[in-house]
Formats: sequence, C-alpha cells, structure tokens
Amino acid sequence: MPRRMRKPGHSAKAANERGQKSSSASASGAFKAESAEDRRKRAERIAVELERLYPEARISLDFATPWQCLVATILSAQCTDERVNRTTPELFRQLPDPAAMAAGSAEQVEKLIMPTGFYRQKTRSLQGAARKIVEKFGGEAPSAMEDLVTLPGVGRKTANVIRGHVFGMAGMVVDTHVRRLAGRLGFTLSRDPEVIETDLQALLQESKWTAFSMRLILHGRRVCVARRPQCDLCALLPDCPRIGISARAAKGQAGAV
Repeated sequence: MPRRMRKPGHSAKAANERGQKSSSASASGAFKAESAEDRRKRAERIAVELERLYPEARISLDFATPWQCLVATILSAQCTDERVNRTTPELFRQLPDPAAMAAGSAEQVEKLIMPTGFYRQKTRSLQGAARKIVEKFGGEAPSAMEDLVTLPGVGRKTANVIRGHVFGMAGMVVDTHVRRLAGRLGFTLSRDPEVIETDLQALLQESKWTAFSMRLILHGRRVCVARRPQCDLCALLPDCPRIGISARAAKGQAGAV
C-alpha cells in the first residue's frame, strides 16, 4: 500500500503546535499552583525591586498639557519616544491645541507627523479626537476613562497614560512590554490587554498601578526584551518563573516565546 505523502512543513508545524500547547499547559499549571495571596506577595516584592531599579517612573514623552500628552501617546504607536519628541515641538508650535488641530488641514498634519510613521492613520485619529474634544468636551481633554476611550485613536492604554501622568489618577498601562512581562512573570494567563490590566490591578494597591506599569515597560525595554531576555542579569530572577522562556533564551543565546 503506498504511503500517504505529508505536506511540506507538516511535521515542523505540528511540532510547533505541540510545543505551544505544552508551554501553555505548563504556564497554566504554574499559575494555578500559586495561591492568589502568594502571587500578590510576589508582585509586591517585584514592585519594590522595580522601584529600586527605576525610581523615576514616567513615560519619556515630552508634553506640557493633557492634549499634548494625548497627541504624543498616539504618535508613539509603532514609533520610538525619541522620534516623537523630535517631531512634536514643531507640531505643537503650529497646532498647539485641539481647536487648532481640528481646523488644520490633513495635509499639514501629515507633513508634520510623517517621521513617526503611519502618518495618515495617525492624522485621522488626531483630527478626529480634536474635533470631538472641541464639540463635546469644551476644548479640554477629558479625564474620565469612559470619555477618553470615545476619542478616535484612544484605547485604554492611551487613556491610562493620560490619567496617570496628567490627572494623577491610577491607571495600569498595558502595552506590548507589559503584556510580555506579565506573562513571563506568571501574573496572567491572558493575551488580552483588558484582561491583563484587570489581573495586574488585583495584585497591587491602586496607588501603585501607574508607577508599576511604567517600570515594567522600562524593564521590558532594557532587560526582559522580547527575543533575548537577559535573565542572568535580571534583578527580578528570584521571583520570576520565566514562563515561556527557553533555557537557551534565558542565557541570551536564542529567541523566546
């Protein structure tokens, strides 16, 4: 009887899927084995260590008003903060507030923000948010989460940045770094930002949310990077289960999940 031919890449794909399922099962088992109280205590220890490592816990975007913070955060999507900070001075000089942004032409805005990438989409978000702020909120950026997320280009991440850094309100910012570290640290089983936000909020006092999330971002940029986490140099290692990180990756020799 002739043997059935496998499609090219079938074995590799199947092995990869098995590996992912095994990793997920391992993470789930570790998560369930730790009590909620022990997880909170571990999170507190990590928060203390992160405060020692990164005493200044704030975003590195430059802004002077709530509107400027909103603009800079929208522009930072898929762009470095350094590039945003080089772009915004001229943008804010020409279009300093929501009314000016709403009245400006799309071509003008696109030209000013082009270095940040995705400039057409960002222009639509900026001008849409500006118009809504002018029409519905009297020209001032709102502080309530339910109001902020109605603005074009503003999700919970951007809203939490604004609430935490401008209005002094507690906000757990979940970006790509926080999502990665929350999983590796065993603080969540989810990949959904809103679920991760809720899971992290349950671990710490509300007053610590903004600083904790900012420090996770800094740690994710400098040490617990996506492809080659520097586990051998990480001060959080005693309290980190390194979920999803291979042995080789932990030594900085290969990629991680």
